[in-house]
Amino acid sequence: MLSTKKCVAMLLAGGQGSRLAPLTNYIAKPAVPFGARYRIIDFSLSNCVNSGIDTVGVLTQYQPLELNDYLGTGGPWDLDLKFGGLHILPPYQAAKGGDWFKGTANAIYQNLKFIRQYDPEYVLILSGDHIYKMDYAKMLEEHIRNDADCTIAVIDVPIEEASRFGIMTTDSEGRITEFAEKPEHPRSTQASMGVYIFSTDALVKYLEQDEADPDSENDFGKNIIPAMLADGQRLYAHLFKGYWRDVGTLSSFWSANMDVLGEFPELALNDQGWKIYYRHSFNHPQYTGEKADITHSICGSGNEINGKVGDSVIFNNIDIGEDAEITGSIIMSDCKIGQGAKIDYAIVDSKADIAPGVKIKGDRSGDPVVIEHGAVVTEDVIEG
Repeated sequence: MLSTKKCVAMLLAGGQGSRLAPLTNYIAKPAVPFGARYRIIDFSLSNCVNSGIDTVGVLTQYQPLELNDYLGTGGPWDLDLKFGGLHILPPYQAAKGGDWFKGTANAIYQNLKFIRQYDPEYVLILSGDHIYKMDYAKMLEEHIRNDADCTIAVIDVPIEEASRFGIMTTDSEGRITEFAEKPEHPRSTQASMGVYIFSTDALVKYLEQDEADPDSENDFGKNIIPAMLADGQRLYAHLFKGYWRDVGTLSSFWSANMDVLGEFPELALNDQGWKIYYRHSFNHPQYTGEKADITHSICGSGNEINGKVGDSVIFNNIDIGEDAEITGSIIMSDCKIGQGAKIDYAIVDSKADIAPGVKIKGDRSGDPVVIEHGAVVTEDVIEG
């Protein structure tokens, strides 16, 4: 376990998540529901707690209301502490001016005062929109052992996907010799996970240098990491071999929810050895009717299910009528699925009302059909 304030975590949770629209039309991407009872941000927060990191700054910006309300004072994650704990850090107006966060590096720069008040030796920087379980303590141990200025978590990806990521080339000791942000012709398959550990002095130096550059995009991948490499700083890769998915698109979000159904043991949500903590918003019994048929699915609480559900993730307080069939789909909370409705390869956002007999079917070669928050669907929605 890590020393109490040896390491402070900064969790970037302010992105708009436009590729995940319309699920992010009204809420920040880290607050999007996941896996029948969680939010995406629960994974990074739980990883911090399970790794012994008890001081977390959550940097918010886009549509923060629901995310802020969900996080509260951090109680569900045991982060409601008098010294340390969870802190929500929105952009603010300072005496010398203020601005929206202009990039990932600028977001951390604007919150250096928060970091300094805990005087940590190391700063862990995370994204709030990834699904994974990771022990950051092991990564920190490696960082210290290498006397590194920065350690970047990487995961091996297929070469055909490497152009989507920041790609690291390393020597035999794991030291990073080259970094390319989304290269057209990748020379490696070690992809950045957006998880960094910095020695604090190095982080502050390069953030201040970056802020003084009017031409910088204020981004870790595009600016901070290349600048450190150019100066010969000690950057190392930490290879992660577990499950990790960036749920930045509708297809990847759907796939990650389907992965929860059991094909990836390292993602098991009922693992008591590495719990994923969350704020309980529903705690009601579920009614399963005589004609209900539920297979290979996860269901939340408070549902009334009278139809057929297979290979699906069903959230909370959902009414599924008789003879309705749901396959390969995600149904979020407070929805009503009418009698005889058929839903396949779809994401139905919360509070939607699907009329009796309606057919909703996505084309499996593309993104799933998305029914927007609060929609009333009275006609078939067939794609492909």
